[in-house]
Amino acid sequence: MFGSGRAILTLREAYREDMRAVKKVADFKYVRFHAILHDEVGVYNEDEHGNPVYNFAYVDSIYDGILKNGVRPFVEISFMPKKLAFNPDALHPFWYKQNVSPPKSMEGWDALIQHFAQHLVDRYGIEEVSQWYFEVWNEPNIDFWNGIPRQESYFDLYDHTARALKSVSPRLRVGGPATAAAQWVPEFLQHTVDSNVPVDFVSTHGYADDTVKNMFGTKEDIAMDDRVGRAVAKVRDEIDHSAMPRLPLFWTEWNVPGMMEARDTIYVGPALANTVRECDGRVDMMSFWTFSDVFEEGGPTTGPFRGDFGLRAFDGINKPSYYAFGLLHQLGNQRLANPSNNVLVTRMANGGIAIAAWNLVDPDEHGTDREMDLHILDVAPNAAVKLQRVDRDHGNVLPQWVAMGKPKNPTPAQAEELNRETALSLPEQTALRNGVLHVKLSQNALVLIQIDDANH
Repeated sequence: MFGSGRAILTLREAYREDMRAVKKVADFKYVRFHAILHDEVGVYNEDEHGNPVYNFAYVDSIYDGILKNGVRPFVEISFMPKKLAFNPDALHPFWYKQNVSPPKSMEGWDALIQHFAQHLVDRYGIEEVSQWYFEVWNEPNIDFWNGIPRQESYFDLYDHTARALKSVSPRLRVGGPATAAAQWVPEFLQHTVDSNVPVDFVSTHGYADDTVKNMFGTKEDIAMDDRVGRAVAKVRDEIDHSAMPRLPLFWTEWNVPGMMEARDTIYVGPALANTVRECDGRVDMMSFWTFSDVFEEGGPTTGPFRGDFGLRAFDGINKPSYYAFGLLHQLGNQRLANPSNNVLVTRMANGGIAIAAWNLVDPDEHGTDREMDLHILDVAPNAAVKLQRVDRDHGNVLPQWVAMGKPKNPTPAQAEELNRETALSLPEQTALRNGVLHVKLSQNALVLIQIDDANH
């Protein structure tokens, strides 16, 4: 799963182009975005007598466009239509000024959710919509929700939303609490048990640069590169020790540290691979925030490389993270044990072995190049090997953009040239020597190694 800005952006050609490009290399199955109920989508209005008027025309355009590209919506139910808001002036500071108020009437909210869900089922069919997920709100533990008291009022919103969805069909899947910094999960699960409210999954967020105090409530020294993995383990443990230990866990927002505009650099690949290594087996789905820099929380973009979250810069320019996701997507579907913190070993469906190896150096640190010997067991001692890499010289667009004169608004021709110059070349061909592969890794290099001649 990937995250992306907000619902209305999905109607842009640039957004859909980025979706197709990322789908091609990472084949993601779900996309999550904010604000399907924002007034700019036009879902809710009232007539002169205060009766609700529903309009799902733009909702249809939004979901039609996503489904047409082979991706399903992970529906974040947010934010509050102003005419349904208890406080119409409760606007978030984001550029698109979403309303974060509770509803003025829970009956009105229930009716909106029922009409919304019924419309989706009528349009797409229950067989399709039962494969979606419905997540109640976004980060209600911080300034995206101003109900008072915050937790109690969110739980009330959750209860109403979950019951309204299930009244349309028990097959609709609903969950929460969609909190920032991995918070509220034990309280949320206890509440759903105590109130006998449906819950099909747990969702929460945690970023590598969230503080240790926010995410864990302690003063431990936890490296940024390890925080998402530790937070996932913490929440998985909270679910395991709850009354519903088998609930799936969806990490619906995360990213690597954003300091020093690191998200535009080759650092993302190793940081991503390390997080996958730490989280595998503890989480059912992770949603990298975001796949695209078609994104407006702080307003319109001011240039292609500002350290924004996405895999593609504005103007459809592929960042190193785009190529890193592409390499990691070629790993196999079965993980094989190994003792290294810098290696992921997998078996592919054809019996071959696929390995990711990396040399992680934080943006504010000075590391060194590394060399490693991989001893590959149970394969021919001289088996053929293919290598692809994202590093200083492969898939790294920033030096090319600098050489181009750092254009603030690259033309389509310049964007195409940057993508052409950074596109990954065909894999380098080599072979094992007596079952050993010697690999050189420059700082923040990520290498994919494929060995097809495995005895299985």
